[in-house]
Amino acid sequence: MEIKAIPHIELFTDGGAEPNPGKGGFGTILKYKGRQKEFFAGYELTTNNRMELMAVIFGLEKIKTKAKVTVYSDSKYVVDSIEKGWAENWEKNNWTKKKGNLVLNNDLWKRLLTVIKKHEVTFNWVKGHAGHVENERCDYLANLGKNSEDKIKDEGYLDYLEHIEDYQEKSIEKEGDLCRKCNTPTVKKTPKKRKIKPNQSFYFEYYLYCPNCKAMYMVEDAKRDVSDEDTLF
Repeated sequence: MEIKAIPHIELFTDGGAEPNPGKGGFGTILKYKGRQKEFFAGYELTTNNRMELMAVIFGLEKIKTKAKVTVYSDSKYVVDSIEKGWAENWEKNNWTKKKGNLVLNNDLWKRLLTVIKKHEVTFNWVKGHAGHVENERCDYLANLGKNSEDKIKDEGYLDYLEHIEDYQEKSIEKEGDLCRKCNTPTVKKTPKKRKIKPNQSFYFEYYLYCPNCKAMYMVEDAKRDVSDEDTLF
């Protein structure tokens, strides 16, 4: 029985928002054996990074059979997050960063990782606006989407705006604030010894400490200027 060769498809993408955030669009080109298909779409309110992601997702989801796909994107955000394994780590950590806040655009990262698993995908970065034929064409298509009359609502971005506090870094300012790493209430601790180095202009009178994971937080309210008396001995 003859084993059918896996097709090799090239996927070129670009996306953006104007302003950022603002109206957005993406352009996608699929190429296979000399044939080429182009796609674009526009969104009412979104971001550059979301459109760069959507361009790749849309193209991969258009492929109907398992394929070797080479993706070309001018977005370091997209390419590095996949090629350097950052997105996979976010997934393993349940889309939560070390400081306790959610990963931005996790709705699209989930979608991208799901579709990647259906194919053999490699990502390549190309310099934008540098004469790369397909990248320039994708930029043109993205602008068509951006300026189209029938733009789509980016529900994922609207959901982000409703829950923006979950994506922002947790503030540690006073005793009792929750640790960024494990959500345990912090306690105030005073150093047993205070060493002041030559030319040091300030020190911290106390710090906030997590009794569970041992994390330490230096806070602005604990900052003290070094006086002449502090440098006498």
